[in-house]
Amino acid sequence: MRTAITDMLGIERPIIQGGMMWVGRAELAAAVSNAGGLGIVTALTQPTPEDLAKEIRRCRDMTDRPFGVNLTLLPTIKPVPYDEYALAAIEGGVRIIETAGRNPEPFLPLFREHDVKVIHKCTSVRHALKAESIGCDAVSVDGFECAGHPGEDDITNLVLLPAAAAKLKIPMIASGGIGTGGQLAAALMLGAAAVNMGTRFVATREAPVHDNVKQAMVDADERQTTLIFRSLRNTARVFRNAVACEVVDIESRPGDTDFADLQPLVAGVRGREQVLEKGDIDGGIWTAGQVIGLINDIPSCAQLLDRMVMEAEGLIRDWSEKLGSPAGVERPLRACAE
Repeated sequence: MRTAITDMLGIERPIIQGGMMWVGRAELAAAVSNAGGLGIVTALTQPTPEDLAKEIRRCRDMTDRPFGVNLTLLPTIKPVPYDEYALAAIEGGVRIIETAGRNPEPFLPLFREHDVKVIHKCTSVRHALKAESIGCDAVSVDGFECAGHPGEDDITNLVLLPAAAAKLKIPMIASGGIGTGGQLAAALMLGAAAVNMGTRFVATREAPVHDNVKQAMVDADERQTTLIFRSLRNTARVFRNAVACEVVDIESRPGDTDFADLQPLVAGVRGREQVLEKGDIDGGIWTAGQVIGLINDIPSCAQLLDRMVMEAEGLIRDWSEKLGSPAGVERPLRACAE
């Protein structure tokens, strides 16, 4: 399944694993890359740039195929050595970087010097156009359905993707709410050249999270997420559990929300230790997208990608035939490549 993104990144299938905090480790990234997609190691999951270098080496021991590194640029109380993390990725031979959060422009000269392809994650058309204008190679456009931070515009992918595709000249990756082959086919039709999946890859055998978390996603439906930090204009979509409901309740009280009242509930360490590692579903906050309503099993990454590509190709072929143009089966994919 060849598109502009598969050509750019040197991968076989237009499916990218999202750079997820605590989850984007070597074993998952390698499994996705070995299945023909693009695995992503999350830089800030590693405590130091030196640890990132070790994780990259560990990933390289498990795959000889391309994989990337996610570098999320956020304002923090304690300064983060972003430059050192970027150098660790480059020195480790990584030539694909997914950036998110703040404007990555200060890092682009370094990335250009080392022939690194830069994919910037955006939640709006205006941000995608800005990323294009500063020289990013591609953008990952995140719809309102996504896990984590969807921005404040609340635009779903059915509108956001074609709106972005109509204005962008660089390749676009559809991100947020995606987990099936039918959605892969739909994303291509809406102008994307690949899809990015986070939540769906959490519910795979290779994902380094507790089995209770994976099973909770299988058992859930599309209503089992909620939005927190709305009152702070820093909206995040998370799994609807007891802690998330408590956060929403505090935010709904009259007057301004004091983050200090939320901090003990939403601490990242609490979510990692209690939920992802120990398997206590109500032990803390953990991000999940609305795609959990489409997750019915826990396959290997290879099985998931095989299934998605087979389904997408079958749907494209079937609809081309129904529309009376069998010769046009490859047109949507060829258009993406062009």
